[in-house]
Amino acid sequence: MPLSFVPTPIGNLEDITLRALRVLREADIIACEDTRTSGILLRHYGITDKKLISFHVHNENNKLESLLERLRNNEKIAVVSDAGTPGISDPGWILLKRALDEGLDVDVLPGPTAIIPAVLMSGLNPQPFMFIGFPPEKHNERIKLFESLKVLKSTLCFYISPHKAEKDIADMIDVFGNRKAALIRELTKIFQESIRDSLSEILSRVIEGLKGELVLVVEGSIEETQNDSWKSEADRMIEEGMSMRDIVNEIETRYNVSRNEIKKYILK
Repeated sequence: MPLSFVPTPIGNLEDITLRALRVLREADIIACEDTRTSGILLRHYGITDKKLISFHVHNENNKLESLLERLRNNEKIAVVSDAGTPGISDPGWILLKRALDEGLDVDVLPGPTAIIPAVLMSGLNPQPFMFIGFPPEKHNERIKLFESLKVLKSTLCFYISPHKAEKDIADMIDVFGNRKAALIRELTKIFQESIRDSLSEILSRVIEGLKGELVLVVEGSIEETQNDSWKSEADRMIEEGMSMRDIVNEIETRYNVSRNEIKKYILK
């Protein structure tokens, strides 16, 4: 098979298949997101005689044509990322698409990914679930994405960067409300941890400081968020002279309604 996408361990080096090791040993070239990171795995399994090529998000367009030419010449290329399955949230999809369009032989091996273990470990309904990947960098784009997702009943799975987690989760609370969620940290590694709680409680833990690879799984929209029973309660609080902040906090906690929706109702 000229082009093979090979999943690699997301932390524990034991999490690799016999087939993946065979494909790596048979490859003429291994295209790596980071040759130093992949080199550790390859040396661990005694694969030390292969040509490694750097193939990452900053150079994949420049390397694309040369890799395709090698495939046309029937060279066997294995693509790996630093961890997990390449081509999802890591480089490789452009090469895969071009190879398929040209009718070249392509194979994608099954193997390690953080998505499935995190969804199951969250304790939330896995059927259906939707993988979103990393939220957008810009605040306005994040809000737009979350607004498009808030009515979906599917469990939502996100990759979260530690240094952006606070902003991402705060925006989710504003749009989704204080939903049930689970933050899965350092999957398969020594310090693996699962934090199952409300988004607001998870945000508190993030503010305290959490490091490592993070996967956030969020409950989908539930029927209770669609009814108007919370509005009469908000009316009562307004009549009692409660502040907007206190009303928003109370309704969000009790009814799982987004902060934005509550504010809009109060202002109206």
